[in-house]
Amino acid sequence: MANFTVNRVETSPIEGQKPGTSGLRKKVKVFTQPHYLHNFVQSTFNALSAEKVKGSTLVVSGDGRYYSKDAIQIIIKMAAANGVRRVWVGQNGLLSTPAVSAVVRERVGADGSKANGAFILTASHNPGGPNEDFGIKYNMGNGGPAPEGITDQIFENTKTIKEYFIAEGLPDVDISAIGVSNFSGPDGQFDVDVFDSSSDYVKLMKSIFDFQSIQKLITSPQFSFCYDALHGVAGAYAKRIFVEELGASESSLLNCVPKEDFGGGHPDPNLTYAKELVARMGLGKNPDGNPPEFGAAADGDADRNMILGKRFFVTPSDSVAIIAANAVHSIPYFSSGLKGVARSMPTSAALDVVAKSLNLKFFEVPTGWKFFGNLMDAGLCSVCGEESFGTGSDHIREKDGIWAVLAWLSILAHKNKDNLNGGTLVTVEDIVKQHWATFGRHYYTRYDYENVDAGAAKELMAHLVKLQSSISDVNETIKGIRSDVANVASADEFEYKDPVDGSISKHQGIRYLFEDGSRLVFRLSGTGSEGATIRLYIEQYEKDSSKTGRDSQEALAPLVEVALKLSKMQEFTGRSAPTVIT
Repeated sequence: MANFTVNRVETSPIEGQKPGTSGLRKKVKVFTQPHYLHNFVQSTFNALSAEKVKGSTLVVSGDGRYYSKDAIQIIIKMAAANGVRRVWVGQNGLLSTPAVSAVVRERVGADGSKANGAFILTASHNPGGPNEDFGIKYNMGNGGPAPEGITDQIFENTKTIKEYFIAEGLPDVDISAIGVSNFSGPDGQFDVDVFDSSSDYVKLMKSIFDFQSIQKLITSPQFSFCYDALHGVAGAYAKRIFVEELGASESSLLNCVPKEDFGGGHPDPNLTYAKELVARMGLGKNPDGNPPEFGAAADGDADRNMILGKRFFVTPSDSVAIIAANAVHSIPYFSSGLKGVARSMPTSAALDVVAKSLNLKFFEVPTGWKFFGNLMDAGLCSVCGEESFGTGSDHIREKDGIWAVLAWLSILAHKNKDNLNGGTLVTVEDIVKQHWATFGRHYYTRYDYENVDAGAAKELMAHLVKLQSSISDVNETIKGIRSDVANVASADEFEYKDPVDGSISKHQGIRYLFEDGSRLVFRLSGTGSEGATIRLYIEQYEKDSSKTGRDSQEALAPLVEVALKLSKMQEFTGRSAPTVIT
């Protein structure tokens, strides 16, 4: 058993260590500066109460992106020096963000220990590699992201930090081999437990879904399936769940070997970046001739998902609404009913309509999964989602990409339980179109303007707020742009009062709400690593079932024109087109 001592290292504040909606994200070259990661980790320990650090159990893992293995060793040594009792690490440092949440909530160590919190090393859907992005965030004992009170304190600590503590004489731990390493320091024994990355998560999924029913669907000759992990951490789970547990062919898996640079790709599961899957599903410029019935993709840390049918894309806003509408009948975990549903403010109102129809509690929250977590901890919410390809439930306190795929497979299995012996298959497209016929359709798109000058982005947002002082002037301007667009009924800057803890979150996005149920939303994103990202959300509601089959771009064209001209997007940003259209 190796012995270590605690080394106190003098340091000084480093600017710009403010956590965004999901932790601190910067370029690798920023994180590898002297003291950079150390300062943030110590500031986090200092923001937590003593009982959450001294003698605690801490999970440290992530999506395997470049610099993760070095970061894990640094955090282990700092945890030891700060009095942490044990650190749990997924084999090879790999744990998806939802799996970390599951491990914090569910895993019990051999000595009966439970995790008190976690450092997750991920920049989610951002690219990885020596010249790309790295990220770190802290999750609490409920498995969810640290609330704003903690992240604000972490930031304040980064501005005044003078020292950090690190173990001297503690060797690097072999995180490729499962097993427990024991060390001894001033506070007594310190252990590092390297465990299988997927077993706890798989066990949880099997307690939620009817795997036998899904297996009948997946192994039916009438059904075909494709899953793309985009070389992210989802690959550590895909073979185990889809192939070994559910009987899918290994050829159904694309890019399921996790890589530090995500194979040079952009691990964001959307129509722009998941090119190989999009082509295979018959939606690309050079589509495959006979696409599978169902396709899905994950992002780098496997908390986001994209759902596709044969030549058909399901918007994330529709996806969460459809899961909520079908959950009770299709997923055993929800058989006794939903407690409530919630969506982020920029997400389309498709879920609102389902909630009203099913008489469910409904919540509209700011972007950031921590807001859903509060509702879930209070027993107010069962299913929730974001338009940015995040969907989840109260089984954990993070969005969960593989859970969303299994939810869709459960719905397909339920709808086709009598069709797998020669009947006509109910397809993804059939399910979505039936949903539109029942609840109406929310035509929806998102324009992302990435790496915009931060000053210009703030000026654009200030311009939009100023316009809201006179709705009549706004409507006059809109009629001058497009006479076929409805009047704005109200406009505001979204503010949220948490019904659980009473906390207030201001400046969460600028909304223009139209008389016909349509919406324009403008928001600065907190997930980029440099510059500013402006997100523009455009939504047109159509109740007339004879008009729900229109091309989305055609249906949204009038509102898009209004949004771009009203915001003066090109004048402020210099951009004639968005970086990404979703």
